[in-house]
Amino acid sequence: MQIKGTAVASIVPFIQKKFPDRYYEWLQALTPKSRGIFEGVLLASSWYPLQEALIEPTEKMCELFFGGSDQGAWAGGEFSAEHGLKGVLKFFIKAGSPQFIIKRATAIFTSYYRPGKIEVLDTSASHARLKISEFTECNTLIECRIAGWMRQALRICGCSDPDVQIEQSAASGADHTIIACSW
Repeated sequence: MQIKGTAVASIVPFIQKKFPDRYYEWLQALTPKSRGIFEGVLLASSWYPLQEALIEPTEKMCELFFGGSDQGAWAGGEFSAEHGLKGVLKFFIKAGSPQFIIKRATAIFTSYYRPGKIEVLDTSASHARLKISEFTECNTLIECRIAGWMRQALRICGCSDPDVQIEQSAASGADHTIIACSW
């Protein structure tokens, strides 16, 4: 499974901003293959192996800075949304409705992960449920990162206190992941 460099690119600035004195500790904790991705030139347009580019770095970040809690993955996802949804794109998101963001998530997801598919199961004026499937290397921390990204994207579009929950987890053995959002 692969992830686009644009999604990976937010990891370094997140760690450098939140834990500036411990960045090199995190980098040295990575395996040589994973470390090579972050020590080299990270290209936004390139595809990287999911395990080495996102799963392992997120696991190390959670171990080192969040006491092993998945809250590091949620925070990393929120930072990724803030980092990636800027400029003109941020303007369109702020002007859009939560339903607009949720519907765009299907196109955005496939531009970050391959293979992988996300579809809207149901949506209303105050909630939505999304199904993630065809995700061959599902991992709890990646589900949390995706949910964190969704939560921050909803905040950017004006939702004051969105609630995002992983209702069903492929990483825990389900056929697919379901993320429920309400605002």
